[in-house]
Amino acid sequence: MKKQQIVIIIMSFIGSFVFGQKTSCNINSAGVAIKGYDVVSYFDNKASKGKSKYTYTYKEVKYKFATKENLEKFKANPTKYLPQYGGWCAYAMGTKGEKVEMDPKVFEIRDDKLYLFYTGFFTNTYKKWKDEGPEKLKQKANVNWKKMEAKK
Repeated sequence: MKKQQIVIIIMSFIGSFVFGQKTSCNINSAGVAIKGYDVVSYFDNKASKGKSKYTYTYKEVKYKFATKENLEKFKANPTKYLPQYGGWCAYAMGTKGEKVEMDPKVFEIRDDKLYLFYTGFFTNTYKKWKDEGPEKLKQKANVNWKKMEAKK
Protein backbone atom coordinates (compact mmCIF):
# COMPACT_ATOMS: atom_id res chain seq x y z
CA MET A 1 0.00 0.00 0.00
CA LYS A 2 2.86 2.41 0.76
CA LYS A 3 4.45 1.93 -2.66
CA GLN A 4 1.14 2.72 -4.30
CA GLN A 5 0.77 5.95 -2.31
CA ILE A 6 4.30 7.02 -3.22
CA VAL A 7 3.61 6.38 -6.91
CA ILE A 8 0.39 8.44 -6.71
CA ILE A 9 2.22 11.32 -5.03
CA ILE A 10 5.02 11.27 -7.62
CA MET A 11 2.56 11.12 -10.53
CA SER A 12 0.56 14.00 -9.06
CA PHE A 13 3.72 16.08 -8.79
CA ILE A 14 4.80 15.30 -12.35
CA GLY A 15 1.30 15.97 -13.66
CA SER A 16 1.10 19.34 -11.96
CA PHE A 17 4.48 20.28 -13.40
CA VAL A 18 3.71 19.17 -16.95
CA PHE A 19 0.08 20.27 -17.16
CA GLY A 20 0.33 23.20 -14.80
CA GLN A 21 2.44 25.31 -17.11
CA LYS A 22 0.80 28.66 -17.74
CA THR A 23 2.45 29.11 -21.10
CA SER A 24 2.15 27.30 -24.37
CA CYS A 25 5.59 28.54 -25.39
CA ASN A 26 8.30 26.07 -26.31
CA ILE A 27 10.49 26.18 -23.20
CA ASN A 28 13.13 23.90 -21.75
CA SER A 29 13.15 22.48 -18.21
CA ALA A 30 14.75 25.70 -16.91
CA GLY A 31 11.87 27.74 -18.31
CA VAL A 32 13.98 29.24 -21.12
CA ALA A 33 12.35 29.76 -24.51
CA ILE A 34 13.63 28.61 -27.88
CA LYS A 35 16.44 26.48 -26.48
CA GLY A 36 18.18 29.62 -25.25
CA TYR A 37 18.46 31.26 -28.67
CA ASP A 38 18.18 35.03 -29.06
CA VAL A 39 14.80 35.78 -30.69
CA VAL A 40 15.97 39.25 -31.77
CA SER A 41 19.01 37.89 -33.62
CA TYR A 42 16.75 36.09 -36.09
CA PHE A 43 15.64 39.47 -37.42
CA ASP A 44 19.26 40.10 -38.40
CA ASN A 45 19.12 36.76 -40.28
CA LYS A 46 21.20 34.96 -37.62
CA ALA A 47 20.42 32.21 -35.15
CA SER A 48 22.53 33.27 -32.17
CA LYS A 49 22.70 31.53 -28.83
CA GLY A 50 21.72 33.81 -25.96
CA LYS A 51 23.91 34.47 -22.92
CA SER A 52 22.80 34.02 -19.32
CA LYS A 53 23.88 37.55 -18.41
CA TYR A 54 21.30 38.92 -20.88
CA THR A 55 18.16 37.18 -19.66
CA TYR A 56 14.71 38.72 -19.48
CA THR A 57 11.40 37.25 -18.33
CA TYR A 58 8.32 38.12 -20.33
CA LYS A 59 4.93 36.58 -19.45
CA GLU A 60 6.58 34.00 -17.17
CA VAL A 61 8.98 32.83 -19.89
CA LYS A 62 12.72 33.50 -19.84
CA TYR A 63 14.42 34.70 -23.00
CA LYS A 64 18.17 34.91 -23.50
CA PHE A 65 19.94 37.39 -25.75
CA ALA A 66 23.35 37.43 -27.39
CA THR A 67 23.89 41.13 -26.72
CA LYS A 68 22.68 43.87 -24.42
CA GLU A 69 21.38 45.73 -27.49
CA ASN A 70 19.14 42.79 -28.43
CA LEU A 71 17.87 42.57 -24.86
CA GLU A 72 16.93 46.25 -24.97
CA LYS A 73 15.21 45.86 -28.35
CA PHE A 74 13.13 43.01 -26.95
CA LYS A 75 12.21 44.95 -23.82
CA ALA A 76 11.03 47.86 -25.96
CA ASN A 77 8.72 45.69 -28.12
CA PRO A 78 8.55 42.03 -27.04
CA THR A 79 5.62 41.02 -29.24
CA LYS A 80 7.55 42.00 -32.37
CA TYR A 81 10.15 39.32 -31.68
CA LEU A 82 8.10 36.47 -30.25
CA PRO A 83 8.16 33.38 -32.47
CA GLN A 84 4.92 32.30 -34.07
CA TYR A 85 3.03 29.35 -32.55
CA GLY A 86 4.93 29.60 -29.29
CA GLY A 87 8.18 28.62 -30.99
CA TRP A 88 6.93 25.20 -32.08
CA CYS A 89 7.49 23.95 -35.63
CA ALA A 90 5.41 26.12 -37.98
CA TYR A 91 5.05 23.35 -40.56
CA ALA A 92 3.66 20.86 -38.04
CA MET A 93 1.27 23.48 -36.71
CA GLY A 94 0.04 24.09 -40.26
CA THR A 95 -0.29 20.49 -41.36
CA LYS A 96 -1.35 18.68 -38.19
CA GLY A 97 -2.07 21.33 -35.57
CA GLU A 98 0.55 19.75 -33.32
CA LYS A 99 3.29 21.10 -31.10
CA VAL A 100 6.45 19.62 -32.56
CA GLU A 101 9.95 20.45 -31.38
CA MET A 102 12.01 22.71 -33.62
CA ASP A 103 15.62 23.23 -34.57
CA PRO A 104 16.52 26.79 -33.49
CA LYS A 105 18.92 27.12 -36.43
CA VAL A 106 16.17 26.57 -39.03
CA PHE A 107 13.94 29.61 -39.35
CA GLU A 108 12.26 32.07 -41.62
CA ILE A 109 11.28 35.70 -41.19
CA ARG A 110 8.06 36.17 -43.17
CA ASP A 111 5.93 39.30 -43.01
CA ASP A 112 8.14 40.49 -40.14
CA LYS A 113 7.31 37.39 -38.05
CA LEU A 114 9.60 34.59 -36.85
CA TYR A 115 8.78 31.00 -37.87
CA LEU A 116 10.81 28.03 -36.63
CA PHE A 117 11.03 24.53 -38.14
CA TYR A 118 11.92 20.96 -37.25
CA THR A 119 14.78 19.15 -38.94
CA GLY A 120 15.76 15.58 -38.38
CA PHE A 121 17.80 12.86 -39.98
CA PHE A 122 15.47 12.52 -42.98
CA THR A 123 13.15 15.50 -42.53
CA ASN A 124 13.47 19.19 -43.22
CA THR A 125 10.11 20.82 -42.54
CA TYR A 126 11.34 24.21 -43.74
CA LYS A 127 11.83 22.75 -47.22
CA LYS A 128 8.35 21.21 -47.04
CA TRP A 129 6.96 24.56 -45.85
CA LYS A 130 8.38 26.28 -48.93
CA ASP A 131 7.41 23.47 -51.33
CA GLU A 132 3.83 23.12 -50.09
CA GLY A 133 3.08 26.83 -49.93
CA PRO A 134 3.91 28.98 -46.90
CA GLU A 135 0.86 31.24 -47.20
CA LYS A 136 -1.58 28.31 -47.21
CA LEU A 137 0.24 26.56 -44.36
CA LYS A 138 0.47 29.80 -42.38
CA GLN A 139 -3.31 30.28 -42.61
CA LYS A 140 -3.92 26.72 -41.39
CA ALA A 141 -1.33 27.11 -38.63
CA ASN A 142 -2.98 30.35 -37.45
CA VAL A 143 -6.35 28.58 -37.16
CA ASN A 144 -4.82 25.56 -35.41
CA TRP A 145 -2.90 27.76 -32.97
CA LYS A 146 -6.00 29.76 -32.08
CA LYS A 147 -7.88 26.52 -31.32
CA MET A 148 -4.98 25.35 -29.16
CA GLU A 149 -4.78 28.64 -27.30
CA ALA A 150 -8.55 28.63 -26.70
CA LYS A 151 -8.23 25.26 -24.91
CA LYS A 152 -5.72 26.63 -22.37
